[in-house]
Amino acid sequence: MAKPRSARPALGRLALVTALAALTATVPLGSGAQAATAPPAVLPHAETPALHDDEAGGNADADDPAIWRNAADPDRSLVIATAKQGGLRVYDLGAREVQSLPAPAAPGQGDAPGRFNNVDLVRGMRVGTGRADLAVTSDRGTDRLRVYRIDRDRAGGPLTDVTDPSAPPVFSSSQQEISEQRTAYGLATWKDPSTGRSYAIVSRRERTRLALVELTAKPDGTVGYRQIRTLDLPDRFTLPNGASWSPCAEPGELPQVEGMVVDPANGTLYAGQEDVGIWRLRADLTGPTQLVDKVREYGVPGTYDKATEKCVAGADPGYGGTHLTADVEGLTLLGQDGGDGYLLASSQGDHTFAAYDRERSEGNAYEGGFRVAAASGAPDGSEECDGAAVLNEPLGDAYPHGLLVVQDGHDAPGDPERPSTDFKFVDAGDVLDAVGD
Repeated sequence: MAKPRSARPALGRLALVTALAALTATVPLGSGAQAATAPPAVLPHAETPALHDDEAGGNADADDPAIWRNAADPDRSLVIATAKQGGLRVYDLGAREVQSLPAPAAPGQGDAPGRFNNVDLVRGMRVGTGRADLAVTSDRGTDRLRVYRIDRDRAGGPLTDVTDPSAPPVFSSSQQEISEQRTAYGLATWKDPSTGRSYAIVSRRERTRLALVELTAKPDGTVGYRQIRTLDLPDRFTLPNGASWSPCAEPGELPQVEGMVVDPANGTLYAGQEDVGIWRLRADLTGPTQLVDKVREYGVPGTYDKATEKCVAGADPGYGGTHLTADVEGLTLLGQDGGDGYLLASSQGDHTFAAYDRERSEGNAYEGGFRVAAASGAPDGSEECDGAAVLNEPLGDAYPHGLLVVQDGHDAPGDPERPSTDFKFVDAGDVLDAVGD
């Protein structure tokens, strides 16, 4: 299959095979440790200012990024990222903050405030009297979607909130149910080329449910949404030995989905069920589902210990995959609109990224992996990565081969008494060199 290339020499075949062998080495169950020989490393070129999930830091916690390309002036493109209760952050290509938008306040005493979980973009949607690019976020705190219009040259900042004030909860039927926080969680956007309509696929926290919602433009320039259908992924699985297995979790919690991405070339949705693996299905949530790859921990029995609030794992029966260590987190597509390229997945448990063939006809075969590592005099790497976004279109002088942005769950060196998170910026050409020729 033809793969997108960077302008620089790729890894030799022997080096790639060696890297693949290293990546598939056994990782101790649940340890989060790297394999003895790590996969190829790529180095970040820049990092955003640290965020702190405490009162002094505005309870900001880096989670999920999206990359907006300024077609008129690629050097002035933007990275839009969620900071959970800290709202949204907007960065330039130098990883400098250019705008900060707060999450909504709690609607009432005892209610949860807004908490932005995932973000994705919609290009060229008709809004009011014209077309606009939009950033759409899942607000886990209020069980709603929030929508922001993107205007790079706007004096007050590039993002403007255009959410319909009457937008309903995505999953909940009441504020009481919202307070239970089984709310909108993961998110991916999708435009149906046959109709031109724009959608978001939203997952539900602590449940396996996915919802397809259509984004709707209002006459006053705001954007709302309406639910089209839902789909529930499995929460229990029959193992080859005939046993029934479900990932260990706190009582009442089901294996949730967060990381998702839609391939615009064929309308395929890839959804990461964190403790299970990566699913492939239609973006309109009709038709069959297929598990593309499993986490290493798939099939491992576990017992929840209420005292420690942790799961105690039993013997591994050997039914899991070899490329992903739970949780499966950020999913993103590295490639062209024609469908060539890779599906990248954050393997959070061992701090690596796995790359799969983007073509369904090839069975989404595993193609390689990499890690975002630190180097002397450069930003630190990425650990326990949540969200990721990649764009391999030229982004001016800074990133002529495109850009990968990944969340870093443990920004270093930092203050040990005040853990911090941020986002790392990586040259997409380096990623292509690391995973293929």
